[in-house]
Amino acid sequence: MALWSGRFEKGADAFTQRFGASLPVDKKLYAQDVAGSVAHGQMLAAQGVISAKDAAAIKEGLAAIQAAIEEGTFAFDINNEDIHMSIESALTAVIGDAGARLHTGRSRNDQVVTDTRLYAKQRASDLMDANLALRAALLEAAEKHFDVILPGYTHLQHAQPVLLSHHLLAYVWMLTRDFERLAAARAAADANPLGSAALAGTTYPLDRFATTAALGFARPIPNSLDAVSDRDFLLDLMYACSVSSLHLSRLAEELILWSTSEFGFITMADSYATGSSIMPQKKNPDFAELIRGKTGRVVGDLVALMMTLKSLPLAYNKDLQEDKEGAMDAADTLEDCYRCAAGMVATMTVHPEAMMAQAHKGYLAATDVADYLAKKGMPFRQAHEVVGHLVLLCDKRGCDLEDLALDDFKAESDLFEADIAGCLNLKAIVEARTTYGGTAPVAVRQQLEEAQRAYEADQIRL
Repeated sequence: MALWSGRFEKGADAFTQRFGASLPVDKKLYAQDVAGSVAHGQMLAAQGVISAKDAAAIKEGLAAIQAAIEEGTFAFDINNEDIHMSIESALTAVIGDAGARLHTGRSRNDQVVTDTRLYAKQRASDLMDANLALRAALLEAAEKHFDVILPGYTHLQHAQPVLLSHHLLAYVWMLTRDFERLAAARAAADANPLGSAALAGTTYPLDRFATTAALGFARPIPNSLDAVSDRDFLLDLMYACSVSSLHLSRLAEELILWSTSEFGFITMADSYATGSSIMPQKKNPDFAELIRGKTGRVVGDLVALMMTLKSLPLAYNKDLQEDKEGAMDAADTLEDCYRCAAGMVATMTVHPEAMMAQAHKGYLAATDVADYLAKKGMPFRQAHEVVGHLVLLCDKRGCDLEDLALDDFKAESDLFEADIAGCLNLKAIVEARTTYGGTAPVAVRQQLEEAQRAYEADQIRL
């Protein structure tokens, strides 16, 4: 019989019992529920609400229940619709009236959100750790392939040459921002609702600061209505997951492109690729594609919770039962994607010669030739047009800018001299971009060191 059945003459039928149960999802919160109940019981005893003997029995009984769950011997019963009622029912069955006194001054409303906040804090920390592992793999790859040149792209068209290390560091900085979002989500969850009861607080002399300290929260939530109805912290976590999954999707897309025959920039390790059931030659980047595909689920989880929270009146509503499954899925999915992406980056084989060969296509020196003229006094817009004529000439001849003779350059402008050859060398082009954040080796070295320091600082924060 349900713990709230006193007011009812009949129980729920089998369908509504199953429909209303959250146990299949929230049983994952058993450890958090036990921790919250132990803290509540100890506080009740300290405040003289229950006896020290009852508090000791509660703590011992809860420890036994947690052990049984972890050993797989605990019998979950769907008639106990959630993890809270499952544990409390089992506790009361074992220790009697002491277990029935545990819920004094507490509601499932503040109990469930306490469990959820503890869970969100832990999962945010787990994701921050996985984020660091992927950043470490990218930093290592950037160092290993520091001097490799490849074409940079805009609109997926060849644009300007860049260092591969510079390209990889762009993702490191995305992930660094993702770490900040995850840290903010962890901080948002780090507040204690326990003691708010159903919505209005309680007449019992609860010490909310004591349970705050016992559970490792940074602070108690000051408004009981807000405490039981707020799920912003889950939105923060799911938003952080969504943004990071978008970044991983971009990385996965590039790895997919780079591994094609058309690019040939990298080869995926066998452990991060699959074959075809019909085409023996195939080596498919399935796991990168899955990272790209799973992004939709994570973003969908966020949107689903936003719609659940829309228009909910204060305080608690049963709609809020739908808050956990999406959050759990988003966190689990992102953690798996982090792990997969780190493995792919750490094990991929880079082909510098293929990258350089492509960097020699698409007139990547064009901007530097225009800058050459601008530095000699020609307005840049005019220089842009002059170089456009030279590119058109190359198109007609089927050659590159470096294949043109000095006379071809002079035919477009007398400002061209023999030193124009220095603007056509890819290595020199890369080395010339020394501004902070640029792709020159000296600038990328500075950037790599800065990214490494940020990584080490975040390790300490975690």
